[in-house]
Amino acid sequence: MHDKSQDLEQFPSEKDGGVIVDNPSYEDHKVPLSRWGRFVDSFKRFDDEDMGIDDSMDEIEKVAFRTANSPLSRTLKNRHLQMISIGGSIGTGLFVASGQRLATGGPAGVLIGYALVGTMIFATCQALGELAVTFPVAGAFVTYNTRFIDSSWGFAMAWNYAMLWLATMPLELVAASITISYWNKTINPAALVCIFYVLICVINFFGARGYGEAEFILSIIKVLAVVGFILFGIIVNCGGGPKEGYIGGKYWHNPGAFSNGFKGVCSVFVSAAFAFTGTELAGLAAAETRNPRETLPRATKQVFWRILLFYIISLCLVGLLVPYTDKRLTSASSSVDARASPFVIAISDAGVKGLPSVMNTVILLAVLSVGNSCVYASSRTLAALAAAEQAPKMFNYIDKAGRPLVGIITSCLIGALCFLVASDKESTIFDWLTALSGLSSLFIWGSICLCHIRFRYTLRKRGRGTDELTFAAVTGVYGSVYGFFLICLVIIAQFWIALFPVGGSPNPATFFQAYLSAPVVLFLYTCHKIYRRNWRLYLRSHEIDIDTGRRDVDLELLKQEIAEEKRILSSKPFYVRLYRFWC
Repeated sequence: MHDKSQDLEQFPSEKDGGVIVDNPSYEDHKVPLSRWGRFVDSFKRFDDEDMGIDDSMDEIEKVAFRTANSPLSRTLKNRHLQMISIGGSIGTGLFVASGQRLATGGPAGVLIGYALVGTMIFATCQALGELAVTFPVAGAFVTYNTRFIDSSWGFAMAWNYAMLWLATMPLELVAASITISYWNKTINPAALVCIFYVLICVINFFGARGYGEAEFILSIIKVLAVVGFILFGIIVNCGGGPKEGYIGGKYWHNPGAFSNGFKGVCSVFVSAAFAFTGTELAGLAAAETRNPRETLPRATKQVFWRILLFYIISLCLVGLLVPYTDKRLTSASSSVDARASPFVIAISDAGVKGLPSVMNTVILLAVLSVGNSCVYASSRTLAALAAAEQAPKMFNYIDKAGRPLVGIITSCLIGALCFLVASDKESTIFDWLTALSGLSSLFIWGSICLCHIRFRYTLRKRGRGTDELTFAAVTGVYGSVYGFFLICLVIIAQFWIALFPVGGSPNPATFFQAYLSAPVVLFLYTCHKIYRRNWRLYLRSHEIDIDTGRRDVDLELLKQEIAEEKRILSSKPFYVRLYRFWC
């Protein structure tokens, strides 16, 4: 194996936000004088030779070095990451799609489904937080698969994740135009899509800072809206509304707590997974954060409160205020139609004028927020794929402002599929785009858990422990085992639901629209195995690199700093330690 300690010594280190950063300078690289020459040469200004990569390294080592020394800008601040973590995944999955799941599974089914998926997400985010703080590299979990599991699996997962966001962007833009129809049905949806499309593209051309500022503002609005709805729901349920008296739990008795029994509960799982999609974005943003050692642990810990407050409590109130037999939950023209939102229905039934429009505005902003995340996530994933030589090299072009420019442009071009809203075939096309992203998040989260298990296993095999980790997952390696096991069960349950849909009969189109991601992942994995002639299933522990990409390269000094931080914390009052543990 190549001695990576020698390569680390080649890199000049600089202090950045209190941590040591391996960041080779490429500003002095000489380029041709012509404009075209400068553009062409910029694709290789930060090449393998600049990073100390040579032919003696294997594929895994090269990927680790390229992603660890990516020139992405580090402009995301603590406040950006906190709001991305708290409100980044709040979108149509919570506000709108939960209505269909309420009709299918009943209020108890929705709570069980979202709670189980929520515990899995919490364990996954703890695992991701530990890995991302230790290795804040470009692509984060997209490249961890290649590093800790297998290059073929890494290829399949990275393209799976890229397709998830590339396919989601046009869907979200169309969803935004549908949301406007709540107020006005005469406006041409293509005109609205054009406005939203330009807005999302402009924001992302400002780079990570533009994405961060937009998410910061939009997440604050979403969080305030959910907190406001929780207070509103409690008041209305207790009899404080203008239209109806005390409601209590009457809808849990009539029409009942469950709809369609066990199959109805199983149908909630994938919808819940869709609602939590984007939770992992804080980990993806680690490479563009000035001090991930400080900001990422905070963002990871706040996932618990988001799951509890924004999903469990709000959906519990929705189940108390809206019966699952309400026809409005399933009569909308689209799964992103705000008229099917149980939040809007609950507010409308309470008889408070003006509030339904306010909630619909929040849904519109939530949809645009997801569209904004689509460009960010897909462009960074494409850059990580190119760094791993699993996509055309041009996608790894990062300009002097630290933007993966080709990836951003590609994402925007594919996002132009939103203009198909003017076509009479748009429903069929968007159904299959949705199918591409159906199970993608589950595969990604399962891979994160598996990467964490492999990392901890390798650490133990080499006689090293968690004392060298700035942030260790609260749930430990057993949380990742639990998360991986539960994800496998959800994928199996979805296979059953796809084959025998609730209230329907087996149908090939219905099956593939619900389960298309699985054969796509299998196809990508198999093709890479054949092309690379890589016949092994996984990396052995002695082949796994657990050092390259750390910003803290002096492990002994790091251990001393961690021990001192723990000593200082242990001297604090109980309530301070409790706050630091959870928040």
